[in-house]
Amino acid sequence: MNQFNPADCRAEFPALARIIHGKPAVYLDGPAGSQVPRRVIDAIADYLAHHNANHGGMFATSRESDALFAKAQASLAIFLNAPEPEPIYFGANMTSLTFALSRAVATQWKPGDEVLVSRLDHDANVSPWVRAAQDRGAMVKHIDIHREDCTLDLDDFKKKLSNKTKLVAVGCASNAVGTRNPVKEMARQAHEAGALVFLDAVHLAPHAALDVQDWDCDFLACSAYKFFGPHVGILWGKKHLLETLPAYKVRPAAETLPDRWMTGTQNFECIAGVGAAVDYLFEVTRRAAGASATTRASFVAGFNVIEEYERSIGARMLEGLASIPDIHIYGITDPKRYAERVPTVSFTHRRKKPIEIAQYLGEHGIFAWHGNYYALPLTETIGVEPDGMVRVGLLHYNTADEVDRLIETLRAI
Repeated sequence: MNQFNPADCRAEFPALARIIHGKPAVYLDGPAGSQVPRRVIDAIADYLAHHNANHGGMFATSRESDALFAKAQASLAIFLNAPEPEPIYFGANMTSLTFALSRAVATQWKPGDEVLVSRLDHDANVSPWVRAAQDRGAMVKHIDIHREDCTLDLDDFKKKLSNKTKLVAVGCASNAVGTRNPVKEMARQAHEAGALVFLDAVHLAPHAALDVQDWDCDFLACSAYKFFGPHVGILWGKKHLLETLPAYKVRPAAETLPDRWMTGTQNFECIAGVGAAVDYLFEVTRRAAGASATTRASFVAGFNVIEEYERSIGARMLEGLASIPDIHIYGITDPKRYAERVPTVSFTHRRKKPIEIAQYLGEHGIFAWHGNYYALPLTETIGVEPDGMVRVGLLHYNTADEVDRLIETLRAI
């Protein structure tokens, strides 16, 4: 099997050259947003310099802008394994897109209907559905978790799923503790009960190949800033649903996809950046797979190689953290189960608050997050509020040496 070498891509990320106190900065803040390769920066600048225009004009820059938009959609169709590009649209962020979609989906609900959300999720995949259910008089049920390893309680899911369930909203991976959820099987069970399925793929997108066809979800949202792009949200939905659900929008905006679901003037310069980010992933996965051309197969094969690399340095980080007596790790820690998680790790320290740990790391050039990362359903359930946890996360541009530096710095505390 091919092996991934982060040195092959690190030079493409200008941010990774930053020096703090004479040492390279260590970016372990990826769970809140990745760094971007030079081509993303260049694509945004080139759009503003040479193609800046609004949609639908009969002149050069507008036509170039529309062509760029269509190219980004086509690339994302491969990225998501979507049957066609038109049901892919853009917005300010995943949260805004989910609130808009939840309002439309909820027009189909009535008192007595039920919605299932998860206690493992980012609140952006909880509050939009809770608010929409409240507006329609529907009931919200929460899928519980196993607190010892921060995984979903699938027996609880089956117990709460019924013919009253209209929608199941669940994340592909936890942004707080890295747990990967069995979304394909959950979608199958939800559909058997007659429910729609909305997947939050924001946190999984930089770590594994997404697949809306294999998972058979009805909607999927992700954010480009997590997979090496700018701050743009992306939403895909099954075409027949997006063509029939009511879209809240201004007149006389077009009723065809994707315009039907995009409100106002889009952030075309950053959509250019999204296209460049996907192109970067196509290239890095093609190299990892040893393929000569970009296809969906080479994309998946390359991501499998990247997953193995991330799992190896993630195991190094988990084992290093576990060797420090004052640290308690939340989530899956059994080496035999590392395939059930991504390399995002949250922990607490017996003597220091999360903000103190994060500040100490920051002073030593290691970027990490503290708090709850909007994963309130989880942090409330496991009892770490109000201080939260410390979160460190790895992406394919991170290295084993950076992991070792993290562990050495934490031991010095």
